[in-house]
Formats: sequence, structure tokens, C-alpha cells
Amino acid sequence: MKVTIGILGGGSWGTALALLLANKGYQVDLWVRDVSQCNYMKETRENKKYLPNIKLPDNINVTNDMEEAIYRKNIILLAVPSHAVRETIRKFKMKLRQQPILVNVAKGIETDTLLRISEIVKQELPDIEYTVISGPSHAEEVSKSIPTAVVAASVNRKTAEYIQEVFMTPRFRVYTNPDVIGVELGGALKNVIALGAGISDGLGYGDNTKAALMNRGIIEISRLGEKMGANKNTFAGLSGIGDLIVTCTSLHSRNRRAGIKIGQGASLEEAIKSVGMVVEGVRTTKAAYKLAKKYDVKMPITEEIYGVLYEGKDVRYSVFNLMMRDKKHEMEEIVQKTGFNW
Repeated sequence: MKVTIGILGGGSWGTALALLLANKGYQVDLWVRDVSQCNYMKETRENKKYLPNIKLPDNINVTNDMEEAIYRKNIILLAVPSHAVRETIRKFKMKLRQQPILVNVAKGIETDTLLRISEIVKQELPDIEYTVISGPSHAEEVSKSIPTAVVAASVNRKTAEYIQEVFMTPRFRVYTNPDVIGVELGGALKNVIALGAGISDGLGYGDNTKAALMNRGIIEISRLGEKMGANKNTFAGLSGIGDLIVTCTSLHSRNRRAGIKIGQGASLEEAIKSVGMVVEGVRTTKAAYKLAKKYDVKMPITEEIYGVLYEGKDVRYSVFNLMMRDKKHEMEEIVQKTGFNW
């Protein structure tokens, strides 16, 4: 069967994946929402706004016509910000003339409903095959064919393996995983911790602080994930600790860059403006805070970052709160479950 691909979203990640697939020889239709940006990309064969100095090959067709982008495609890749996922699906679902596989690469949680992306898709397109691709994968590096590894998760093994085959290259390794819940939560919630890592950097703290944030961050992510039905082992994988490492340490990370500005004293609005692109962790912090309350899960780092972003808390006071919490056993859950003591 001939592989036909439409990508919805002309940001950095959508463009990088279009390049990856085009370099494999596939014809790709790339839908760009903004008309002026679309026209500029057509004329210059470059996405200067989001992925500058990378030329688009001829087998990427840039279009502002969503129907053209999805027409007769057997794979539709959703590469819009997470808060635009539902709106985008509603725009194209009535135009579908076939039943494609929907591949999502957005990393977020719907703030009002607290639904993961797969749950939104299930509501809007209940019969469609769904896969999520996630992992430590900056668009800037993928576009330059820097070796990268990600995971493709689906409840259907054949679907995951088909997407694995389509996307995999000598420089882009794809693993499969049946745990859609865990892969989606890992990809979304690590952005909250990355904001915290950036704030730490902005405050002038060191590697010790960031390591503690990352370690305790993945623990609270997995704690919530298990309550929501995920496999805890997923959070030790590419979409968990793997994505957390790259997002907390790289200056490609929008969330870390925004956090740095906040740590240096900028307001949330100033920090977002300085990044110039969507900072997914800002909305995800609100969703994660609500989920922690809903599932009665302790997420102290998330709570403090929420306080800084939405309640005007002083960042140094939040650090003090985290450091001076009640004394705990490092493996508290194990102690509770097994009665282990010494």
C-alpha cells in the first residue's frame, strides 16, 4: 500500500517531521494555518519563523488548504499545539473521505476537561486508529538528522509497528509501546518540571538543584500516571525520563527558556513573549495541578510551580517550601506497600 501523508501544523515539529518523511522519499502535504507564513514558505522553501536555514525539498507540498492536506491520506499527523487539537479535528473530520491513522505529536492536556489527546480524539473521531509519538526529540536536531530515539504508542500493536516502519530511519529510531496513557502523560507533564528547571537556572542555582528537581519530578509524574492507569515502567523510558532530561537541560526547550526568564524576575507574560512560541508547560501546569487534586496525588513540585505561575508566589519562597517539607523516606511508596523498615 502506498504511504500518503498529510501533516497538520507548520510549526517547528511539524516541519521537522515533514523533512524526515520527505527525506525517506514520501510525498508530504504540510498544512500551515497562517496564510502569510504559508506563502512565504512556498516562495522561499524555508520555515524561517520556526526552523530557519533548513531548505524544504520539492516533495513537501506546503498548503493553506486543509482539505488538500488530508485528501486521500492514510496517515494524518497532528502537529498543532495541544490546546488547538480539538478545534483542528473539528475542522477536518467532516472532510475525511477515508479512515486514516491519526498520529499525534502534541504534548499536553486539555485544561478544561483534563483529557489527554487520545481521549479528545476518541470523543471527536471514535473509530479512528490512533498513535502518539513522543520522546526526547527537539525539532532543531531532527531537522539536521542528528540521531534521535522516540516511542510510538498505540493500543493496536500492528498500528504502532506500521508507524514505526514509516518513521524509522538510520538517524531516527522508533520504539513501540502499548501504554498510550503513560506515553502521553510523560510527554505532557515533563514540561511542568522543565519550567521548574528553568526557574532554578534563572535563580542561579546549580546542577545539584536541577538533578533533584528532575529526580523528584519524575517520581511525582509516575505517581500520578499510575493513578490514571499508566504502567510505571513507561516513565523510565523515552517518553518519561528521556524526555524529561532533554527538556530540563537544553536551551532548545521552550519551557526551560521561559522558566529561566521567570527565575530572573520576568512575569509569566514577559517570559512567554520572550520565547516567541507556544510554551506547553504553562497550560499543562494548570491541568496537572487539577489532576493531582482530582486523583488525590501528592505533587509538591507541580504545586509550587502552579503557585509561581498562577498565584504570584515568590520563586525563592517556593524553593524554601520544597526544601523544608516534612521529612520523608525516599522510597515512601515502597515503605507503605511492604512495611519495609530497618
